Amino acid sequence: MELMPILATLKRHKTAAGLIVLQVALTCTIVCNALFLISQRIDRIQEPSGMADEELVTLRMAGLTPDENPNAQTAVDIAALRRLPGVKGVTLVNQVPYGPQFSVSGLRRTDDEKAQGVGVPEYRAGQGGLQTLGLRLVEGRDFTPEEFRDGKAYDEQDGINIPALVLSRVTARRLFPEGSAVGQKVWGVGSGPSVVVGVVDRMISPHPGGVDEEQLAMILPIELNFQRGEYVLRVEAERRDAVLKSAIAALEQAGPQRILRSSSTWADARSRYYAQDRSMIGLLVGVCVALLVVTAFGIVGLASFWVQQRTRMIGTRRALGATRGQILRYFQTENFVLSSAGIVLGMLGAAALSSVLVHQYELPGLPWHYLPAGAVALWALGQLAVLGPARRAAALPPVAALRS
Repeated sequence: MELMPILATLKRHKTAAGLIVLQVALTCTIVCNALFLISQRIDRIQEPSGMADEELVTLRMAGLTPDENPNAQTAVDIAALRRLPGVKGVTLVNQVPYGPQFSVSGLRRTDDEKAQGVGVPEYRAGQGGLQTLGLRLVEGRDFTPEEFRDGKAYDEQDGINIPALVLSRVTARRLFPEGSAVGQKVWGVGSGPSVVVGVVDRMISPHPGGVDEEQLAMILPIELNFQRGEYVLRVEAERRDAVLKSAIAALEQAGPQRILRSSSTWADARSRYYAQDRSMIGLLVGVCVALLVVTAFGIVGLASFWVQQRTRMIGTRRALGATRGQILRYFQTENFVLSSAGIVLGMLGAAALSSVLVHQYELPGLPWHYLPAGAVALWALGQLAVLGPARRAAALPPVAALRS
């Protein structure tokens, strides 16, 4: 197929051809960036926490009257919860993933308080916390009973040392990129240095955000009471909802002068936390589909118009020996030329839009492979959209075309 006749024809229809080129360019610009944003949101939603989300439930209690000995009440609560059928572990933590609390401490490798550190979200958990949360140690060990500290004393008194820490793998790599973190000393929590005794594979931040930052986390060996933390139960997944109801009843019976402030399964908390991300995915998918549909209809409409306008030309070419396949390829090639011009402009627009998003909203840049993927999708869309009008043009009988 000669390209020059096609270009000559397009020059005679500059306005219509230009509109299609601009439409394809706009679609390419927006769709490439939208698909990247969608993939980011999906990756965020599907990011594993490193914890046994499907087996965990949480409850927070509040006392109606001043409790002179909340530690004793907490011991009674834990004993009652552990007796429930289906409960595999119980601990108290100061904050949970996907919840409202967010506590961070700055860790550094030196005792110089002016030295730059790394802000690390902290989980405070009692004995059996790692097993209850479902964290998997990849280096080192769990805490020993002698390493735990009282939560009230830690909050209200100076000079309390936290002898040991467990870090997530990402945190350990950030602090000690040159080697293992186990056995290393860090400063920033409590009084004096703390020794890293263990590293877990994954431990999500209480408020997961970026790709790397959401895995920055650590656990402190601190025993909490019900006034300073919330109960976390690891249960049999198939009995999760039933055990949660039983746990609420058990806590109300163990300490009647209290109210339940909140209760939830971690799976439900995770679903609520990412609800906005799912809405954003739906919106972006809708925008992409709408743009592609509008572009496809634009190509179909223009191709149908051109087939009607070129009926005598088609008849002349058929009378001179052109086959149906040649007529079909003519319109497909013409569409490919228009789509290619729009895609080139669209790629430049996509890169420019990505640059704006990076500087204005601190989003990561658009990976290069989204550009050829978008180009292939738009080329395929253009060929499919023009196929119907092109087939109708190829099916015109030469005599009927010439008579028109």
